[in-house]
Amino acid sequence: MDKDSEKKNTCGGPDSAAGDNRSKLDGAGIGTLCVQAGWQPRDGEPRILPIYQSTTYRYDSTDALGELFDLTRDGHMYTRISNPTVAEVEKKIAALEGGTGALLCSSGMAAILIAVLNITSAGDNILACRSVYGGTVNLFAVTLRRFGIDVRFFSQSQSDEEIEAMADGRTRLVFGETLSNPGLEVFDIIRFAKLAHRHSLPLFIDNTFPTPVNCRPFGFGADIVIHSTTKYMDGHAAVLGGAIVDGGVFDWNCGKYPELVRPDESYHGVSYVRDFGNATAYIVKARVQLMRDFGMPLTPMSAFLLNLGLETLHLRMERHCSNAMKIAELLSKHPKVESVSYPGLPDDPGHGMLMKYMPHGSCGVISFTVAGGRDGAVRFMDSLKLAALVVHVADARTSVLNPAGTTHRQLTDRQLEEAGIPAGLVRLSVGIEDCVDIASDILQALDRV
Repeated sequence: MDKDSEKKNTCGGPDSAAGDNRSKLDGAGIGTLCVQAGWQPRDGEPRILPIYQSTTYRYDSTDALGELFDLTRDGHMYTRISNPTVAEVEKKIAALEGGTGALLCSSGMAAILIAVLNITSAGDNILACRSVYGGTVNLFAVTLRRFGIDVRFFSQSQSDEEIEAMADGRTRLVFGETLSNPGLEVFDIIRFAKLAHRHSLPLFIDNTFPTPVNCRPFGFGADIVIHSTTKYMDGHAAVLGGAIVDGGVFDWNCGKYPELVRPDESYHGVSYVRDFGNATAYIVKARVQLMRDFGMPLTPMSAFLLNLGLETLHLRMERHCSNAMKIAELLSKHPKVESVSYPGLPDDPGHGMLMKYMPHGSCGVISFTVAGGRDGAVRFMDSLKLAALVVHVADARTSVLNPAGTTHRQLTDRQLEEAGIPAGLVRLSVGIEDCVDIASDILQALDRV
């Protein structure tokens, strides 16, 4: 928050980027932040983050409550907008990413929607990497276009000149995934941050797969980071959630984003940049305008469960990555496996880029094709005993899915091809079980292909 601003950040969350425990944890490692960031109990308070299971809050005067609605006072007016339990987890996630503010949403897709709509309107357009998650492709290519927002897809193989030619005066942002789902393409963050910034555009990065344990996109020039917290952050397939994190560096007063500068009449003329400072203007607006109007908050109980998952995130990611590396090596040598995509493998096309951005590991997800195409994939998956066939990825238990027939079923054959998803592709999410047991299960299933 701009120290010279007259108004305070509001609702107990937007200024929680590093939170009020910043000085205590200055310079702390990622594992310490996983455990300690966020809730900081004072003398005699509960050691564990309390669940504030309340939709509303009591105030002693009408003036105090009025100041909340004027955005001139810190506090919580309604749980649709903010809640004490949720706010503490927002602090933790913002600290993990090194951002200046975070907003938790009811799902990863809700987070993407709010993040994009926060600075776009009918007639605008965005640039997005075509290899992003199929649900995101559908949101962009179908739903956003119904809102009058055009999405122009690019491939990393295209030149800067080709991609920049897609931008015009109504382009509002560039979007990519650190590691694409399920193709595991590594996004060149530095390249696209420079490309976006040449046109005074922010770079949005979905950092779900590596998590801030393995990659912190703000350090490479990204401006907004998004997560499906449903995946590794929760880590137990227990609770849906999404997060938006503001890096606090992009200049929203560059002339392209009037919604953050001009007075918001729904809040008596508040200007987000003027009144809250450039560093938190974006996330304040996302909360008090978009979350207020769309109503997609994370519940207090969900935030509590998410926080439990975050406390072991650094430990689980290390195990996910070490297990996945061993399984990827096993698959790459098996005669019934036709191809393996895992950037941790030295001969993977994305290995060099992975070492640039995630030298300590990527994630636990492996994509591969088995002999026999879709039929071979089905026989393999139906023969697994330890690994479960589920519509999910990135939790403690090993799981498997055929993306073309499930999560990406809505895509056309051409879109599947462009996203690098063959019909027989298997997405294997390697869990944290004993690796020898995971390997034995995979080998016996491959024997049946």
